Amino acid sequence: MTDQVIAWRRHLHRHPEPSYEERETARFIAETLEGLGGLEVTRPSDTSVVAHLRTRRPGRTLAIRADIDALPIREESGVEFASERDGVMHACGHDGHTAMLLGAAAELAGRAGELSGEVRFLFQPAEELPPGGAQALVAAGVLDGVDLVTGCHLWTPLPFGQVAAWPGPAMAAADFFRLAITGQGGHAALPHTAVDTVAVAAQVVTNLQHVVARRIDPLRSAVLSVSTFHAGDAPNVLPGRAELSGTVRTFDADLRARMPELLEDVARGVTSAHGAGYELRYTLGYAPVVNDPDATGFVRDALGDVADMAPLMGGDDFSAYLAEVPGCYFFVGAGSEEAGATWPHHHPRFRIDERALETGVRLHVDVAVRALEEVRR
Repeated sequence: MTDQVIAWRRHLHRHPEPSYEERETARFIAETLEGLGGLEVTRPSDTSVVAHLRTRRPGRTLAIRADIDALPIREESGVEFASERDGVMHACGHDGHTAMLLGAAAELAGRAGELSGEVRFLFQPAEELPPGGAQALVAAGVLDGVDLVTGCHLWTPLPFGQVAAWPGPAMAAADFFRLAITGQGGHAALPHTAVDTVAVAAQVVTNLQHVVARRIDPLRSAVLSVSTFHAGDAPNVLPGRAELSGTVRTFDADLRARMPELLEDVARGVTSAHGAGYELRYTLGYAPVVNDPDATGFVRDALGDVADMAPLMGGDDFSAYLAEVPGCYFFVGAGSEEAGATWPHHHPRFRIDERALETGVRLHVDVAVRALEEVRR
C-alpha cells in the first residue's frame, strides 16, 4: 500500500481545505473508501466521513481517528506537490494522517475474514479550530458501542523510525482569549490629550509574561502566549482601541480554572493605572489529552520499542473521544534532514519524511488486529 498511500497524501496536500470547509476533502475520502469495497461508508456531515468494517462476528469495536483539515498558511515548502490553494497548507501532517487511515482501512478490509468485531474509521474535520470537529462527531453517535479509540500524530521533532506513547497526560488543554484595550484616540503629536491604547496594550503584553513566571508554581506546567496585536491605521493617529489575542495551555484542572482570573488581574491593573479600559473574552477550548493506562499498555505492546517523549503543550480535540471511551493517542516520528523534514509544525516550510506513512499504516493495522483478537484468546 505504500505507493498508494503516498499518492493519496500528495493529492490531499495539493488540495488543502481549512477547518469547517473540508467538503471536497471529505468527498474524496468517501469515494476512496467506497472504492475499496467491504466498508459501510456514512456521512455524519458534509465535512466528515465514517467507515464501518463489520466482520459479522462478535467481538470488540475499535475506533481509529484521523483529522483532515489544513491551516491558513501560505506554503513555502518547495515540494513538487505543493498546495494549489493560495493561503492554505497542510502544515501539520493531517494529509498524512488521512492517507494512513485510508491505507489501514484498505488493509483491514482485505483481511476482514480473519477478524472479529468491528473497526470504525473516523475522518474528522476541524481539529485546528475550536470548538473542533470531535465534539460534533461524538454527538452524532460515532462512538456508540465503541470499546477502544486510538489515533496518532506524525511528529517531525521525533526522528523517522521512532514511535512514542505513554499513559497519562499527553497533550495540554488549549484555551484562547481575546483582549481589547480601550481608550481615547487622538493626534499622535498630542499624546497628553489621548489615552494611548498602543502603549497600554504593550504594557499588558509585557506584564502577561509574568503570569507564568511569577504567579504559578514552577513545578506546574503552563503557557500563556499573546499571538496577535492589532491597533491603528495611520502613523499620526493614536487609536482608541488595541486588540490582542492568544492562547493558554495547561494540564492541571485547578490551574486551568485559575488562568482567566490571573489574566484579568493583569488587564485590570495595567489599564486602570493608565486610565484605559479593557474587554476580555476567554474561551475554553480542548481539554487535555490524557491516555488511558490500560489502553496505552495495549498500544505500546503493538508499537514495540518506544522512544522517550515528554508531554506536549500543544492541544488536540482527540480529548473529546477520550472523555467517552478509553483510548490512546500515539506519535509517529516523521522528521529527518534527508527529507528536509526539520521545520516545526505550523511553519510555511513544514515537510514530513513520507517513509513515516508506511509506519503509520502498519501500526494502525497491528493495533486493530491485536484489539480484535483479544476477544478470541
